[in-house]
Amino acid sequence: MLEKPPNSPAETDTGLLTLPEAQSLVSTRGGALAELFAWVSTYPMNGHAALGRPGAVCPFTPQARRLDTVRLGVCGCGPEDADRAFSVIRKGFEELGRIPAKRGTEQFRTVILAFPGCNSEAGIAMLEAAMRRHRYYAMLRFRMMGFMHPFSESQGLWNPDFRPLRAPMPVLAIRYLVEQDAPFIANQHLQWGPYLLRFGIPGARRLMAWRRGHAKPAGTAVG
Repeated sequence: MLEKPPNSPAETDTGLLTLPEAQSLVSTRGGALAELFAWVSTYPMNGHAALGRPGAVCPFTPQARRLDTVRLGVCGCGPEDADRAFSVIRKGFEELGRIPAKRGTEQFRTVILAFPGCNSEAGIAMLEAAMRRHRYYAMLRFRMMGFMHPFSESQGLWNPDFRPLRAPMPVLAIRYLVEQDAPFIANQHLQWGPYLLRFGIPGARRLMAWRRGHAKPAGTAVG
């Protein structure tokens, strides 16, 4: 049974904050916002011994931090608040395109939403359902979603023993689809169309190169 106590409502509902804004509130707000800020500022933006390759866990976050195109938000909904979670996620997609960015750097826009009140089996299942409801919405807009939580068993691309999608609380990241996402797209056939429409022949080459280099034996589940 996955169960952790949720944070109190006073620690949630922050709105979308820049990293400097979040940092300035940490000392007074504390709680979930402080935990989220600490995690974002360290884990995805830095390397990890078990990652299996050099560089940051999420290669785009260090540049996004430099460009000030990251936005953080903490939502206080619980497992029973499916409609509210859906609305918060949809708003995150809408706000992504409004983040100020210099021409040519739009792809570094990122919205990171934390749901500390959903740190349970029921909460995680609810958020996964809300994400599924956004699958085609995201695909048709060339957007990507990444879901992280403390109990994630998703394997790393370069080291199958590494669990890169673990976070101290349920966290949803929304960002732009980029050509370098080929490893994530390769086994998600529904996303081939939008990816190839966006990146054409160079994207097709990336997909084929990844599949050739990481082919799985017959009968092996594709995750």
